Amino acid sequence: MDRAAKAALGSVAIGLLVLGLKYVAYRLTGSIALYSDALESIVNVVAAAAALLALWISAKPADANHPYGHHKAEYFSAVLEGVLIVLAALSILRESYHGYMAPRPLEAPLPGLAVNAVASAINGLWSWFLISRGRRWCSPALVADGHHLLADVVTSAGVLVGVGLVAVTGWLVLDPLLAALVAVNILWSGWRMVRESVGGLMDEAASPEVLARIKALISEYADGALEAHDLRTRHAGRTTFIDFHLVVPADMRVAEAHEICDRVETALKQDVEGAVVIIHVEPEEKAKHKGVLVL
Repeated sequence: MDRAAKAALGSVAIGLLVLGLKYVAYRLTGSIALYSDALESIVNVVAAAAALLALWISAKPADANHPYGHHKAEYFSAVLEGVLIVLAALSILRESYHGYMAPRPLEAPLPGLAVNAVASAINGLWSWFLISRGRRWCSPALVADGHHLLADVVTSAGVLVGVGLVAVTGWLVLDPLLAALVAVNILWSGWRMVRESVGGLMDEAASPEVLARIKALISEYADGALEAHDLRTRHAGRTTFIDFHLVVPADMRVAEAHEICDRVETALKQDVEGAVVIIHVEPEEKAKHKGVLVL
């Protein structure tokens, strides 16, 4: 099991722990807002399990039916998380409506709020870990899971403040209204996650920062070549595919051109984690006099 899969497995365990704590907080208070927080934690557990499955599938080597590997499985996991978030939000809105029509007083608000605060602190630390490591390891599934948890932390903070106000002021109608606001925030989080994942499924190019690094490396390490043009990139999970045309002098021997390609490929793979590089060598009459000029 690789490091990303271990992190996803940790998310399942953390999700179960936080779910248990938030359910206890809901049972202590009877708050609809805390119920909405607990319901989102159920989605967190399911989403973490989906991310773990996606990481396991994406780690499989290429085969006859999937010659480019299984990397895009992570994007399907992120899309599934987004859909689950939307379903959770709709369920919360339903409970909010019933709570607004028939408000009920809170029971033991302080112990419930304390338990919920502990759960939120755990989620906050774990979301930071997932986002930072997911970006470093180029794992869309971990980054999506981390952002999902971060949204949960933000909504939990709002819930804590709101339920505290209900306990202090006695305005029972604040509880279902707060739960409805949580649902709207969750809907936005789910939409953003689905949108980003669809971009990956549609072979979005690497970020401008990564693209600039790629161009700089080609220019620096392709000594002996003339230019590189038609540079293309795309992301597939933790893999970044890079392909371009490298123009060399017409009288250059094949072995020399191959040595340049090896040098550039090695530099790209060292700088861009998970890079898969394809270089098409062309003679100088194919030069387009644009793209990346070799220093």
